[in-house]
Amino acid sequence: MPRDRCGACRNRASPLHEVRAAAFYRAPLDRLLPRFKFHRDLAAGRLLASTMAAAFAPRAASLLANGAAATPRQSAAQASERPNARRAIGEPGRRTATTAARDTPTLVPIPLHRGRLRERGYDQALELARPLSRRLGLALCATGLHRLRATPAQSRLDAARRRRNLRDAFAWTGAAAPPMHAILIDDVMTTGATLHAAALALRRAGAQRVDAWVCARTL
Repeated sequence: MPRDRCGACRNRASPLHEVRAAAFYRAPLDRLLPRFKFHRDLAAGRLLASTMAAAFAPRAASLLANGAAATPRQSAAQASERPNARRAIGEPGRRTATTAARDTPTLVPIPLHRGRLRERGYDQALELARPLSRRLGLALCATGLHRLRATPAQSRLDAARRRRNLRDAFAWTGAAAPPMHAILIDDVMTTGATLHAAALALRRAGAQRVDAWVCARTL
């Protein structure tokens, strides 16, 4: 058992294989993230996505290199017929999950409930995931994982109530199976309850490995 885990983590198995944060939730991110998330400051979102891309570039390169080494070499004719691996899964005009290699590391943004999405007008996790996909060369699955219930704001709850609040809040409803290796994308990680609930939904649907990459995590 790793010695850097707290007692709660040692007693409760996590559905996440690994979690990476670009930074701690402190200045200047503690001002940029609320502006992006609640005040429609998409320019702040682009800056935050750049911060994440710089932090996660070495890990993305390692994942892609390992995937390439494990994939048999294709002929030139086969390669020319294969869709661009940087295109997103499930987005209009791009390759679908049925044509993408399911074992390719794939970014999966944490979805908003449709009611919250209507209020806000944009999904902050998707706004981070799109530029990350382009800059890091990783596939993006923008559909499939859905938030089934409109849950109260997590910021008002303690850790135990956060977990109960998000129990069965997510489900994979895509026509195809989820990626074998999914990387959840979100803005902030506090207790990890949201990421754990989403990871459980992916694992139940068939994902073999689920990681999480966030812009910031609280101290």
